[in-house]
Amino acid sequence: MIGQTLSIRGLHKTYPGNAHPVFDGFDLEVEAGSLCAIVGVSGVGKTTLLNCVAGLDHWERGGITVGGAPVPGGSEARALYRRRSVGLAFQQPHLLPEFTVRENLRMPLLIEGEVAPEAEAWIDQLLGTVGLGSLGARMPGQLSGGEAARAGLARALVRKPALWLLDEPTGNLDPATAEEVFGFLLGLHAELRPTTLLVTHNPGLAERCMRTVRLG
Repeated sequence: MIGQTLSIRGLHKTYPGNAHPVFDGFDLEVEAGSLCAIVGVSGVGKTTLLNCVAGLDHWERGGITVGGAPVPGGSEARALYRRRSVGLAFQQPHLLPEFTVRENLRMPLLIEGEVAPEAEAWIDQLLGTVGLGSLGARMPGQLSGGEAARAGLARALVRKPALWLLDEPTGNLDPATAEEVFGFLLGLHAELRPTTLLVTHNPGLAERCMRTVRLG
């Protein structure tokens, strides 16, 4: 298991110019290796919560810890925290169009330096796990929506992060393809057990997670 316990205590977050806070003393504890769905109506703060946990957004008061260590405050420290501890996947996978699928997965590792042979083997394993073992040489524009979503999920795990933060990764897919991608998501989580927050508007998918937290 690569996941670590996520603890949020007394989180206060208000956007400038807004009279009402997004979070006013919000608490959440997510066990290491758990798959937790975050649900609620649009605008209630689901994406904001992910952004705070990822260190992409700031808050006024309260704290967030991962494995007992606080999310750092400075921009450079937060960037390092994201590289080491956070894997992000979104509704749009944002694959770099000028690079192959395999090169897109290799990119987060290249930031740290030369990619070792065992890391190359790990990329092969990930591609195979999400059913893209034969498509690593394709360009993103040659992928279907479901294939691109699966590539995005795999890329978010290539560094084996403690946290896997997923913001509607099946939201722009038709029901059948969304179900297929969610199946791969469950398989990846079962194999690696990162601590996972999954934002979704799909109640059927949320029910299949280990836990559901409703905001608002």
